[in-house]
Amino acid sequence: MFHQTKEFPVVWIQGSGCSGCSISVLNALSPSITNTLIDEIVPGNHINLLFHSTLMAGAGESSIAMISRAEKEHESRYFLVIEGSLSIGEKGIFAMVGESNGQHLSMAGMTAKLASRALAVIALGSCSSFGGIPRCKPNPTGITSIAAFLESQRINTPLINIPGCPPHPDWFLGTLAELIVHGLPGPQELDELKRPKLFFSDLIHEHCQRRAEFDAGKFAEKFGEEGCLFKLGCKGPYTYGDCPTRKWNSGVNWCVENGAPCIGCIEPEFPDKFSPMYEKITQDRIKFFQIGGGAR
Repeated sequence: MFHQTKEFPVVWIQGSGCSGCSISVLNALSPSITNTLIDEIVPGNHINLLFHSTLMAGAGESSIAMISRAEKEHESRYFLVIEGSLSIGEKGIFAMVGESNGQHLSMAGMTAKLASRALAVIALGSCSSFGGIPRCKPNPTGITSIAAFLESQRINTPLINIPGCPPHPDWFLGTLAELIVHGLPGPQELDELKRPKLFFSDLIHEHCQRRAEFDAGKFAEKFGEEGCLFKLGCKGPYTYGDCPTRKWNSGVNWCVENGAPCIGCIEPEFPDKFSPMYEKITQDRIKFFQIGGGAR
């Protein structure tokens, strides 16, 4: 007996960024990207990727037409994935999604249009979630977070932030699986930054393999030395994520285990708050941002 497969449409648009979030998801291990797009990621449920300008074969107006089709045929049923930063400077001219009938389609305009009709919005990566590198001071293109933009447009569609530069593929696919199986997350399942607690509930510092060296006061003074990397700029004590236990590159390694400090790419003030990247962060700098002195 054949069962009816339930389709979950996904529209994925990209703003100012490097496409690193897409590349990270393409490197997913289990399920692989092939399994995700072709098979039922959860029995009886299938993800239908309707639009992704980097992955889709179509181009030009024929591909843009898929967005309009998604709005009409799947209104209030599709997930909107937003990758890259959202620019609102100079009426959004710095980031365009494409063209239609000879008119440029701004990222800001498309985000407002699609988000208002989506079942949920997933801000994928730190650029989308919080502004990321493109929002660094002096922020000439007027980068803003998706949360701030939706609030300014009075769009109340549920939002989930999955930060990271790039985000781990498990964070994204795990969130999609949770949405498919359990529906939209309740307030208790997201932290105050709208990140899933499933992945972002513990400080990296708590589970770091070098935590014992930190407690013992054994710090590396130069790269390549044994010891905690705090003096070399590690931001693990201020960053929430499961990198030490989940690891990257198919579970092979992660930043600190590989000898590099955590740079805090999951946090909302990255990178301004945590620069210089390879210098010990001071309490004065942490307090400066906690009282609202940093870019928002």
